[in-house]
Amino acid sequence: MHYFYLAAAIICEVIATSALKASDGFRVMGPTILVLVGYAAAFYLLSMTLRTMPVGIAYAIWSGVGQVLVMFIAWVMYRQMLDAAAFVGIGFILTGVLILALFSKSMPH
Repeated sequence: MHYFYLAAAIICEVIATSALKASDGFRVMGPTILVLVGYAAAFYLLSMTLRTMPVGIAYAIWSGVGQVLVMFIAWVMYRQMLDAAAFVGIGFILTGVLILALFSKSMPH
């Protein structure tokens, strides 16, 4: 169940972070509400994850996967340009998350 909570937390955080740009400094009401609700849900779900998963591991996965997804959304929605070094960095982030999730004895499996 901890992976479900963690995945849901990541999705909520990515939605909230992606809406930040559209909120225009919290001046546009719809995206602002999405940011606030998304972050509240993300932190609640992350707290549920921490009942069974170590905080350092959960946060590393949460932030790593979140970074990759936000970069992808920014690339698609906001036309943010990514060069070869950015893609290599994304690859390293994903590799680190996979190593933690699949091989770390610190993780509940």
